[in-house]
Amino acid sequence: MKRIGVDVGGTFTDLILVDEEAGRITVDKLRSTPEDPARAVVEGVRALCQKAGVQLSEVDNLLHGTTVATNIVLTYRGAEVGMITTEGFRDIIHIARHKKPYNFSLQLELPWQSRPLVKRRNRLTVKERVTVPDGEILTALDEDEVRERVRALRVAGVDAVAVCLLHSYLNPVHEQRIKEIVLEEHPDCYLSVSHEVLPLYREFERFSTVALNAYVGPRVSRYVARFDQALRADGFRHGIQLMQSAGGMATVESATLRPVNLLMSGPVAGLIGGIWAGRLAGFDNVVTLDIGGTSADIGVAAGGQLRMRHLLDTKVGDYQAMIPMVDIDTIGAGGGSIAYIDEGGVFRVGPQSAGADPGPACYGRGGTDPTATDAQLLLGRLRPDRGLLGGEMRLERDLAEAAMRNLADRLGMSVAEAALGALQIQKFGMTQAIELNSVRRGYDPREFVLVAAGGAGPLFACDIAMELEIARVLVPSYPGIVAATGLLATDLQHEFVATERHQLASADLDRLRARYQELTEQAERQLEQDGVPEDRRLVRRLADCRYAGQGYEVRFDVPGGEVDADWLAELAQRFHRAHEAEYGHRFDAEIELVNIRTVAIGQIPELRPDRLERGDGDPARALSLEREVIFDVGGQPDRRATRFYERDKLLAGDRIEGPAIVEQYDTTTVIPPGLVAEIDEFGNIVIDCSAGVSGARERGLELATPILMRVIGGACTAIAKEMAGVLFRMSYSSIIRESEDLGAGIFDAAGNVLAESDSTPMFMGAMPKIVKNVIRLLGDDIHEGDVILHNDPYGGATHSPDVAIVIPIFFEGGLTGFAGASAHLLDIGGAYPGLAI
Repeated sequence: MKRIGVDVGGTFTDLILVDEEAGRITVDKLRSTPEDPARAVVEGVRALCQKAGVQLSEVDNLLHGTTVATNIVLTYRGAEVGMITTEGFRDIIHIARHKKPYNFSLQLELPWQSRPLVKRRNRLTVKERVTVPDGEILTALDEDEVRERVRALRVAGVDAVAVCLLHSYLNPVHEQRIKEIVLEEHPDCYLSVSHEVLPLYREFERFSTVALNAYVGPRVSRYVARFDQALRADGFRHGIQLMQSAGGMATVESATLRPVNLLMSGPVAGLIGGIWAGRLAGFDNVVTLDIGGTSADIGVAAGGQLRMRHLLDTKVGDYQAMIPMVDIDTIGAGGGSIAYIDEGGVFRVGPQSAGADPGPACYGRGGTDPTATDAQLLLGRLRPDRGLLGGEMRLERDLAEAAMRNLADRLGMSVAEAALGALQIQKFGMTQAIELNSVRRGYDPREFVLVAAGGAGPLFACDIAMELEIARVLVPSYPGIVAATGLLATDLQHEFVATERHQLASADLDRLRARYQELTEQAERQLEQDGVPEDRRLVRRLADCRYAGQGYEVRFDVPGGEVDADWLAELAQRFHRAHEAEYGHRFDAEIELVNIRTVAIGQIPELRPDRLERGDGDPARALSLEREVIFDVGGQPDRRATRFYERDKLLAGDRIEGPAIVEQYDTTTVIPPGLVAEIDEFGNIVIDCSAGVSGARERGLELATPILMRVIGGACTAIAKEMAGVLFRMSYSSIIRESEDLGAGIFDAAGNVLAESDSTPMFMGAMPKIVKNVIRLLGDDIHEGDVILHNDPYGGATHSPDVAIVIPIFFEGGLTGFAGASAHLLDIGGAYPGLAI
């Protein structure tokens, strides 16, 4: 079997061809073509096949990860969309939720209003009404009115129509009829119907998701059709599959119907590739760090399992998209990230990027800003004479030095110090992102391996691992192609969902049994339609539950077998465990089932590379040269004689002592002084970082002052944001979860703000007074382990329902500061309800 994986990034398009019969892997990389993404895909596939000596007609599978849908949303270049909805609900997607995105902005920007997915004049209503709890029809659909509305949208020139009726997830009959009428009256438009795209309750999130599906639908459909036709003209005979945000592949037909599921297609493949590489090397717990030219994607897989985001957290750009989405953080930290001094005089790196064009200064394509790639070149980790892509791209050191010198002079540093400082700041941002995505959610980093992926991942991985006390770094055989490899390790997947709200104590077992059976049959029909062999079909069952009164559900796998009382009891235990794993706490409270799901999986053949020839442990055969490279020692640049190795000459069992650099076609791996790497049986580089872990924190305290300020400030802000996030998600108070009516922060020993969450400004204005009032009242009677509860309006709270919790922070026996949070609960006392002072 011959399979191709194609991953399109912001800077490069990565390709891999695995020929299982010949036991050969071929990789290639070319610049992306943002103006026409399909061109890079088609040209890359042609070049890859030519390089491998394979005809495209011989290829059995072509799997693709794409950022096309994402870029449409981020650049506001979607279709002209019309919407047909229930009378009285025209402005649901305009009003949205009470929570606002920019709480501290004087302009109070609301992006979904200033850049609406559907202009108000194109949001038309019809008379109809379906009601809860069982989908009863209260008002019949006025079909003549529907025809008038569709004709009006056609005259208005809309390219796509979104059909979103109230409670259609319970009874879709009206939406089905509207779909038929739209196809009769406006057959050329793209059609997005809510019960087909997202049959779930919560009308705002459903309406927004379906509108987003219509917004990206026409361009995604054309993109897929264009490269599908071009590849078929070259002889490709099988179906193309595309990566979905949930971590499974979709057929072209499914992706065209629900392109909204492709919105995080690009980053997911890197995590799956990291899981595959880790499992191959014997590691189940992995953190993936996939650094490209523009951004870094960070994901965590405990036990080799993907972690999903909560459906209310799945935003793309400015818009809510309530779709299954793997929990991946993407930050603006890549090889092209620009180093600069902001208006406040703070040294920063990213998120602005030089991108593919003009690219870093050293590319010689007109870029003048210093970037992370320029810094790596100036420190000697990248070689001008070797360049990138095996010498296909030359690097100009003089241009990199000129760009970095401008920054260094403003900072009062040498060029080497500025370059090292830029990488330290960028490293810190990635470290914080990994902590937020993993460590601070209950995972112990010492139990994980860090998988370095992307063209720049292996350049940073060891330094980041030491900061996080991760003992091992895994650099796969083709780190720059990990995302493309991940596509070949991904199963075909479809998800089916239904809203079923039951209190577990009084759940209707007969109804639940029947509904799960319906979803299971849908899943099985889909796999049969896709031509998946019976022995490779799998159906998983899942549920979304919460404690009664909460607003956020937790998604988890449910037991197999018969849906009966024992099954229900086991479901409850699984939910308790899932909630505790997510938030570190479980309640002895009633559980509410909200949604049920099935996932249809078409398992692909396991991807197993050949084992590498075993050597004698001495990597001398791969040594290419020795030269000076600058490393971080105590926060200062230190020149060390460093050996450079050619990766394709390394054999299994070879042992490399740092400092060392390993070069290959798609990336460069940095092994800092004191660390040791070994090549495993599959050609992975496994780097033991334990020797560097113990001193990492001490070294970090010796950073140059502008860098230290950025690092400490970022850490405190991340802590404050995490405090607010946990409070928001676990809340029983509707005003907290609907409007984020809360504040959280870190304060010094005198009660002054060090860092705060970007929550309601009113609370953050009050929190310093609250903390200072606690200090005034308690004086020296503040001890380690105290938890102080406070709702006195005269002591800082704006009214009595605002309750604050203040916890003192001690270090080596001395009071060094406070952590505090305040939020609006239910009315709990005072002379009047909601007493305001």
